[in-house]
Formats: sequence, C-alpha cells, structure tokens
Amino acid sequence: MMAKETSHLGIISFINLFLLYSHAIFILCYDDHLRTTAETDLRVGESSGSFKIGIFADLHFGENAWTDWGPRQDINSVRVMSTVLDHETPADFVIYLGDVITANNIPIANASLYWDQAMSPTKARGIPWASVFGNHDDAPFEWPLEWFSAPGIPQLLCPVANSSHSGQGDCGFKGTHRMELMKKEIDYNVLSHSGIGPKDLWPSISNYVLQVSSSNDPVKAVAYMYFLDSGGGSYPEVISSAQAEWFQLKSQEINPDSRPCVGSMNRESVTPQEAEMGIMKILVRRHSVKAVFVGHDHGLDWCCPYHKLWLCYARHTGYGGYGNWPRGARIVEITEDPFSIKSWIRMEDGLVHSEVILS
Repeated sequence: MMAKETSHLGIISFINLFLLYSHAIFILCYDDHLRTTAETDLRVGESSGSFKIGIFADLHFGENAWTDWGPRQDINSVRVMSTVLDHETPADFVIYLGDVITANNIPIANASLYWDQAMSPTKARGIPWASVFGNHDDAPFEWPLEWFSAPGIPQLLCPVANSSHSGQGDCGFKGTHRMELMKKEIDYNVLSHSGIGPKDLWPSISNYVLQVSSSNDPVKAVAYMYFLDSGGGSYPEVISSAQAEWFQLKSQEINPDSRPCVGSMNRESVTPQEAEMGIMKILVRRHSVKAVFVGHDHGLDWCCPYHKLWLCYARHTGYGGYGNWPRGARIVEITEDPFSIKSWIRMEDGLVHSEVILS
C-alpha cells in the first residue's frame, strides 16, 4: 500500500505544467525594494552572512503503520534527516514540503503522533521549521483488502503519545484533518513557524508568508517565503483561484511591482493536479519571485529556469512512499550582501551534488 501516484504527463511539457502538476509549494521571493513587516526571529546570520534552509520532502511517516516494515522506514527517514542536518551545521531553517505522513495508512485517531516523529530531528537540534501540506497528509484511512481474509485485522502498533498529543492513543481509524494537524503543531512547538492561512481560502490551510530579515536590522526584509497548500486527501488536488488571488494581492502588498536545468534525477513524469486556476501566470508576472520548490514526485530532483524564475524539485527524503532511489534533501542558502540564492542536494551518505545559483 505504498503511496504511488497514478497520473503522469510527458517531461517535454513539464515547464508549463510544473506548478499545476506538483504538490506542496514553497516560493522564494527577493527584490531590491522589498517592504518590511514586523520584526522576525528568522534572520541572516551575523557571522555567516547567509540563511541556510533544509527542505525535507515526501517523508511519508506512518506508511503501512501496522507492519514491522512501516516503522523501520520511519527510523530510516529520521536517520536521513539527522545526517543531512549534521552535515549542514549550522542550518537556520527547515521546510517540511508536503507528504510528511501517509495519512491513508495511519489507523489512529491522532496522526499528530507521526507528524511529531517527522519533526523530531529538527526539533532536537533547536532549528526552527515550517510545514506545508501535500496530498497524503490528511487522506482518509484506506482499509487494506487483505484484512478481510484470514487471519483478519492484525494487531495494530500505535505510537506512544507525546507533547502535541491530547492523550488519546487508541487506534480508531478516524484520521486527522489538516486543520487539526496544523493547530497541534503550532500550539505545542515554539520552534514552529507554520501558519494557518486566511479563512476565505478554506478548505486549504497552509497558506502563509514568512520574512527572512537582515542580520543587522530585524525589521528589514531580505527575502520572503510563501507557502501554498496544494490540496489532496480530504479535498481535490488543486490550487484554487482564491489562493492565486491571495498570492497576487499579498506579493503586491509586500513588494509593489518595481538558464539550463540542474539535477541528477529525472526518473518519472510530472504528476498533474486536477485543475489550474491561474497561479502560474501570477508567479511569472511577479518579478520578485526567484524560485519555486515542490516535492511529490519522488524520482525528480532538478531545478530548471522558466522565464525569470527557477522551478525546483526537492529530493525524496523519507523511506516511506514509492521508489528505491538514494535519499537526501535539497538545501537552500540565502546570502544577504551581495544578495544571492544558492541550492544543492545533500545526500544521506554526505555527498553533495547539483549545485545551482538561483539568483
């Protein structure tokens, strides 16, 4: 019951379909005339002059949770994240780029237990983070067909309760909606910078903006990070026209209007969302948008230029989900003066590849 997507399009057409056909979106914006907002604790390092971001994509915690195999994959995924963070010390920020859990495989009432396991390597190192939802994060539980033959439903292995859990640990097949997941992450973790977006964007939840500030001025913006919930699970896989309009208005408010592919893996086609509601055209028109990052397709890790921005896949981080390709994580580093954005892939074995300058 591994999480494998079914609909794909040819790679020849990927450039126009990248955002439409990808999941859990992180957009990085910079311009010489960025407006500042409130003071933030996300700041370029004084000594390093940079802000380094680790992106963990498609961890799929809780997959086949009732088996011995499933929990082993979660342990392996923790190892990958730990290795990457230890090699990339100091990391300033981590982004969990969708499909943190495989909710359709989790037979408990509170999937926050698995969500917390995924955050644990980052939390243990005192690194702030933010998360955005993918299509597996609040999918309803799928009853395995084999449970209806002998010997029947297996003994279920429910994880031990932890800090972001209300105490109800029994297996219950209820599932956990994305709103509940996000509220528990935010309420129980001071390091979480995740956000719950405007109510008029419902049912999408993880739509928000974070500011990276200057090393010598906590109110001066160096870059903005936009997060967009791309749906799936409890509702269709789509970025709505309301989300597209929100991004347009938000980016205009923050910043009034004032290249070959790089990667090591291209093993599958880009996976489609169900509809496109205008977000791609808006991103292209926004000159401050420098790069867009997505996960979901485990066999892709490239960055490709499109108009004046870059379209980038993360690297499959988790041992849950389909594919046996080596695991790793995409790293993004923002330098303040002179401004630049660099990215590379850090593998589980410590090797680095696919370095690219994005701005």
